[in-house]
Amino acid sequence: MKQVLCILFTFGLWLLLVAPWPVNAYWADVLVGLVVALLVATLLSHIYPDNPHKALQPRRIFWFLVYVPYFLFYCVQANLDVAYRVLHPDMPIRPGIVHVRTDLTSDMAKTFLANSITLTPGTLTVDILGQDLYIHWINVEGQGVEAHTAVIVKRFEKILRRVFE
Repeated sequence: MKQVLCILFTFGLWLLLVAPWPVNAYWADVLVGLVVALLVATLLSHIYPDNPHKALQPRRIFWFLVYVPYFLFYCVQANLDVAYRVLHPDMPIRPGIVHVRTDLTSDMAKTFLANSITLTPGTLTVDILGQDLYIHWINVEGQGVEAHTAVIVKRFEKILRRVFE
């Protein structure tokens, strides 16, 4: 089933990319897209999520739409913080790699969390080992896993849990 969904998704994406479709679609483009979709599904379907149909549940879509502006707010806030640190004459930074822990269990949720942390200026996800993430942080605040987790992870985790788990 996962392979069929992979074929359909990849072929649909291909059809969108060979726009304008269907007005001027050439059969060769459609045929090449089908062959590529079959090839991708055969070689890479094992890395697709196990239950991709869950992404279409209205509750998950709602929480994802809530997450986007929520993430953008923290992204802008972090941009301003990094700009302040760069423009400040003393450049007040204390860089370091911190250990944080997540309660998220699915690989997709942890991937989104890691990407959200990395896309927020001033932080960069270095590694994920099970429930542990290692983050390079431009200005390390607090001491210990719990303190670092509260500042970096918890704000994203509470909504991502509703989207992915």
